[in-house]
Amino acid sequence: MKSVNNVREIREGRMMSKTELARLAGVSAATIDRIERGEPCRMETTRKIVLALGFTLAEKEKVFPD
Repeated sequence: MKSVNNVREIREGRMMSKTELARLAGVSAATIDRIERGEPCRMETTRKIVLALGFTLAEKEKVFPD
């Protein structure tokens, strides 16, 4: 099931590459690519990406609205 998220828009708005976001989040660039395509990910991965994009966990809905 595909899920809607704002990872790509936020990442591109911050002029970050997939590789840079992956490094900051501690995940692979392939994982970032899958998430941007709307594929599901674990809660821990979601947490890492939210924090790597500079949001707090309370602001998770800005990145992953569903």
